[in-house]
Amino acid sequence: MSHIETSLLNGADIIRDYCKKLPKTPGVYRMLNEQGDVLYVGKAKSLKNRVLNYAQPAGLSVRIQRMVSQTRSMEFIHTKTEVEALLLESNLIKKMKPPFNVVFRDDKSYPYIEITIGHDYPKAVKFRGVKKEEGIYFGPFANAGAVNRTLISLQKAFQIRNCSEGNFKNRTRPCLQYHIKRCTAPCVGLVSKENYAAQVQDMHDFLSGKSHTIKQKLVDQMEHAAKILDFEMAAKLRDRIKALSTVTAHQDINIDIVGDADGVGVVQQGHKICIQIFFVRGGQNFGNRSIVQSINEDVSLEEVLSACLAQFYSNKPIPPTIYVSHIPAEKELLSEALSEALGRKVMISRPERGDKMRLMKFILDNAAEELSRHLSESVAQKEMLHSVARLFGLSTPPSRIEVYDNSHLGGTGMIGGMIVAGEEGFRKSAYRKFNIREALASDDYGMMREVMLRRFSKALAENEGPGTPNWPDLLLIDGGKGQLSVVEDVLTELNILQHVTVVGIAKGPDRNAGREQLFMRNKPSFQLQHNDPVLHYLQRLRDEAHRFVIGAQRTRRAMAVPAGPLDDIPGIGPKKKKALLQYFGSGKAVSTAAIEDLRKVEGISQAIAERIHRHFTS
Repeated sequence: MSHIETSLLNGADIIRDYCKKLPKTPGVYRMLNEQGDVLYVGKAKSLKNRVLNYAQPAGLSVRIQRMVSQTRSMEFIHTKTEVEALLLESNLIKKMKPPFNVVFRDDKSYPYIEITIGHDYPKAVKFRGVKKEEGIYFGPFANAGAVNRTLISLQKAFQIRNCSEGNFKNRTRPCLQYHIKRCTAPCVGLVSKENYAAQVQDMHDFLSGKSHTIKQKLVDQMEHAAKILDFEMAAKLRDRIKALSTVTAHQDINIDIVGDADGVGVVQQGHKICIQIFFVRGGQNFGNRSIVQSINEDVSLEEVLSACLAQFYSNKPIPPTIYVSHIPAEKELLSEALSEALGRKVMISRPERGDKMRLMKFILDNAAEELSRHLSESVAQKEMLHSVARLFGLSTPPSRIEVYDNSHLGGTGMIGGMIVAGEEGFRKSAYRKFNIREALASDDYGMMREVMLRRFSKALAENEGPGTPNWPDLLLIDGGKGQLSVVEDVLTELNILQHVTVVGIAKGPDRNAGREQLFMRNKPSFQLQHNDPVLHYLQRLRDEAHRFVIGAQRTRRAMAVPAGPLDDIPGIGPKKKKALLQYFGSGKAVSTAAIEDLRKVEGISQAIAERIHRHFTS
């Protein structure tokens, strides 16, 4: 009997022993390997019956047999219902990312349009993050570009402010937004509170799905202005109508959906799939998002969609209607779970005819095009990695390239950055920044040494040394012979220099692109032809590292010199702000004060104290 067959039988025996003690009740189970890592997370209406299936390996797929062969222990969580088990399962899969589950790899947050409340003159701004109580949110939008385009058009149409509270309070004359007709300048009293409230209500209604009503209202006002020969007002209303038409006309497809809905389609080619999600809010297209990832070929698209919906909506707004390209596995259970999370009925349906079917065809066509583009890029990326391997004498194409760069501003704000690239392109989830703690100001060599020590000492301490998935095949250092020597010294100290190839890339004379000098251990420096595709690839890697570290440094500087912490709290004017700062001594002290202490300040009521406390703790 082979080792694999022995491991499979051992795993089945271990699972069978657990089944003896399991009840026939709902719950979630986890398969763990010898190191305690989670291999698989599943849910069951009856834990005993479901887990017992794994003890009969002959009827399992090859993928699940591999999982059983690696199983050395199991953990269980009992739930009251199967719906509760499904919700818990999807959360655990997103958190643990077990290798034998279908993991929907979309951890990004989505942007919204927020209309602030609790202020006489609310503002409309782009918002991303944890929602606060004091705000009305519209979205999600597929990306920042979609929300930015929509906001610009809405500002032209409704002229709602987007300035900070500090700027609003301190204005003495209208800003540029007023002069380009994107704000009515409530900051200096050029619009009454009542008229501004009407502007805000119109924007709210438009984003809530009453776009036709709002447009017709403006058309009526424009016609009335023309009749009384107020052509200036008629022209202004015409421009506002045109701006709204830009929002409603910016559709890749004409949709006839009332209210909120999502369209989710999936296509497959080999072991790659593309999932496309199309957002419709208030009957308007809020954009679409494509996710390309790998799956095991024995997993059906129905299973993929079920996992996708459960995991995606575990932390995203759930629409009342979801149109799908395939009926997801356990559709009724999934619908019940989403309905319970939303607090109202959620319908999952596959369109068969009409406009909804046209929408789904559009989604699938876009997904197929995106997947083809991704596969073409992947082939080109593989060829490029083969060229990189030949150039630097690697035995195989590098599966993980790490690129390092450092940045500081006059010896302050020193920070190091690491980006990662491979066959799939840039792996942004693996990027890492290093706040320099020990190196002296402007000591580039000391900064590089500290970054290398921290990166690889930690990897060795966490058993992520040579041969593990997170170990680099190639280090690309932004610098010349000096930086290369520092890196090699550190790797020699850690006894790992022989397990990684290190290359320094120095900018050419006068920092000219195309004249870069390459440095390697025990080799003379060399240059590539300015039109060499490998040089262009290395430049892209270096530039991405530079972009990342500069961005991290700017963020750090912005955090080090923040705006006044009280400026953006609605209802806190100069007088209350002065009283708070005089009482507590600093904005930081205000941010940590209890509600009872805030109440002691003159002019701070219970409601305002609670608002301040919520602002700093939410």
